[in-house]
Amino acid sequence: MFENENTLGKLRAQGRESYFHESYEKAVEQVRKGKLGKNYPMIIGGKDAFSKEGTFVDKSPSDTDLVVGYFQKGTRQDAKEAIRAAKDEFEEWSSTPYQDRVKIFRRAADIVSERKFELAAEMTFENGKNRYEAVADIDEAIDFLRYYSEELEQNKGFDRVMRGVVPAEHARSILRPYGVWAVISPFNFPLAIATGMSTGACITGNTVVLKPASDTPLMSYELARLVHRAGVPGGAFNYVTGPGSTVGSELTENEDVEGVAFTGSWDIGAHSFVEFQKGRPRPFIAEMGGKNATIVTKNADLEKAAEGVIKAAFGYGGQKCSACSRVYVQNSVKDEFVKRLVEKASALKVGDPAEKETFLGPLINQSAYTNFARYAEEARNSGGRVAFGGGVLKEGKYAKGYFVEPTILVDAPAGCKLLKTELFVPILAVEAFGDLEGAINELNDVVYGLTAGIFSADKNEVDTFFTKAKAGVLYANKVSGSTTGAMVGAQPFVGWKKSGSSGKGAGGPYYLQQFLREQSQTFYT
Repeated sequence: MFENENTLGKLRAQGRESYFHESYEKAVEQVRKGKLGKNYPMIIGGKDAFSKEGTFVDKSPSDTDLVVGYFQKGTRQDAKEAIRAAKDEFEEWSSTPYQDRVKIFRRAADIVSERKFELAAEMTFENGKNRYEAVADIDEAIDFLRYYSEELEQNKGFDRVMRGVVPAEHARSILRPYGVWAVISPFNFPLAIATGMSTGACITGNTVVLKPASDTPLMSYELARLVHRAGVPGGAFNYVTGPGSTVGSELTENEDVEGVAFTGSWDIGAHSFVEFQKGRPRPFIAEMGGKNATIVTKNADLEKAAEGVIKAAFGYGGQKCSACSRVYVQNSVKDEFVKRLVEKASALKVGDPAEKETFLGPLINQSAYTNFARYAEEARNSGGRVAFGGGVLKEGKYAKGYFVEPTILVDAPAGCKLLKTELFVPILAVEAFGDLEGAINELNDVVYGLTAGIFSADKNEVDTFFTKAKAGVLYANKVSGSTTGAMVGAQPFVGWKKSGSSGKGAGGPYYLQQFLREQSQTFYT
């Protein structure tokens, strides 16, 4: 039976949390001394490939003097060759019995588990996640590998006997793979999301061309190497790096690509969707962000609510699709709640994500850093009150990284841009409400519909929220993160409205079917 990896939780239960820290810190030193600054190829048809355009540099957002690695600046031709390799491999890989594919991906999960602390340390250098977030990212990748293996196995490869209309009729329904899938993955969960989308496509018999975000190519390189080591043929899993204008465009415009799995912004996802649908309909599985809110009623435990909101708003600097960026607090408890929020925000340590006590590491790049400064200035000029933070950190230990203060904006006027736009930086807006219906209406009054939360001890309030909130992932009284922290096999991660294209969630029971198409087969005796 599937069981979440949950490394830290299990070690804590065993009284072995010190092992977690010792293993991670040892891995950080090993990576620092021996793995940074290398040149990395693309992987096409199982072979190393190099771009005629040379390389681009991947620097650590914690210290921009630190080079994580040099990666290939892929071209359209490189993408075409990867698509061709995937197409050539499709017939053989798709005819591989599903039981054998399951064995391979379970083996891949074991390999990731064996290397989890090394991979987590690499992630800390590459995208600035602290140790807890980085190991959780690796754990989620393992969970995807094992959960989708179990789902395919339990559904017997999605091959089902149907009833015959006459005695001599023998019918079945079988879900069959499409062909080549492009997988376009983001920087914020660089192993987990890349693994989840790629595994969904590949374990079901499709072949894959994976393009990672240019801020985090190392994690996808590691993924490609380890699935090949586990037994996936070279042509069935290809890895191509480079700009969206070349590699990304070729993947969404090439007629030999039968499906796309995408996680990223609405703007890029919507454009890619339109391009991909030109000529003929093809599946496009997309998760495209959120503007997620939490409601805190007068019946809430305010301490738990403040803890849950702080973690959801400022975990990984708000750079999560599920991050809480709005809070609606009932009038009678608003002042007390804001006081608790500010106290908790002021206690958060900002700094080197490899250090044990750090909660908030750097933003991912200069663009995010610039955006934060602009949005913080808009917050100060919004007509609301900046109750905490709002500054960029440039001095001393912060001088070489993209560090900022977690920021709390209170009482921004209705219609304020900061209440409607996905920011992807650590800025939280707090608004007052009178009745629950009004708060839910405000929560729903955005174009996104990914996650939402409520804190209330009143079951009727919770039931009303669950019934009327227009988002795909809902939580009540979740102290570990009011809108964040979906676990594979427990909370399918699905976006409504502009947050998603398919209405089926990653890590849930309906995800794999999206990579397959039904065929009816009937014979007569």
